[in-house]
Amino acid sequence: MSLDLTARATFLRALAPKAGDLARAGFESREKGTFTLKGPQDFLTETDTAVENFIRAEIAAAFPNDGILGEEGGGDLTAQMWIIDPVDGTANFARGVPHFCVCISFCENGSPALGAIFQPMTGEFWFAQNGQGAEKNGAPIHVTSTPSPQTACVEMGWSRRHSIAGYLAAQGHILTGGANIRRAGSGALGLAWVAEGRSDGYLEAAMHSWDCLAGMLIVREAGGAVLPFGPNASDLGSVAALASPQPVRACTPALTALLDGALALATGKGAE
Repeated sequence: MSLDLTARATFLRALAPKAGDLARAGFESREKGTFTLKGPQDFLTETDTAVENFIRAEIAAAFPNDGILGEEGGGDLTAQMWIIDPVDGTANFARGVPHFCVCISFCENGSPALGAIFQPMTGEFWFAQNGQGAEKNGAPIHVTSTPSPQTACVEMGWSRRHSIAGYLAAQGHILTGGANIRRAGSGALGLAWVAEGRSDGYLEAAMHSWDCLAGMLIVREAGGAVLPFGPNASDLGSVAALASPQPVRACTPALTALLDGALALATGKGAE
């Protein structure tokens, strides 16, 4: 099958806002407190499932030979596949905090080729195609060039897959280095904010592919630096790379050393 990336890009540009509209409707009509837990601090709502099912159906109708991997429904691993997080920031969603997004990427031979992040409550839409730059709502975006950590703001995600001691040590390392820290509860939006310069870096010791691949591509296309997802950046066909959490860092060059040190602490591979 020949790959028509242009057709998929056009399709994704239309799909993400439609999926976002469905997520927004779910947020506005939800019954407060209605969620289940897949694990400690791992939330699931009816909207997660409804949005993922919608996205799956749209992809299957348009590109029936493409593989699909979703956070809620799993999927098969193929050379050409879509990776879906229907609601990134579900804990925010479940508690009535309007900071969440729909996150979709398309990968070819193990490498992200398209990435879309749509924030339903604000209408913000970040998009990137490999080699063609990144954009927000149709306008080009670029990472910041903050000259010093003393003026930087870094977002940190939190994962139970690494120790609390490591997480706190990483926070201390960043604060001691002079940077400010925020935590907003959506890794995908955290990466999107780096891509457009709202943040100077994003650090999380463990992320799944559906949380970060779209954002990592958008950051890279916006001129930032990202760690590869997994031991082999080009191999998303391995179960370990897709299913196991891996380190991710996105930052401007001035913060590289500071965030590398923090990541080492967060993952237990460094010492203060």
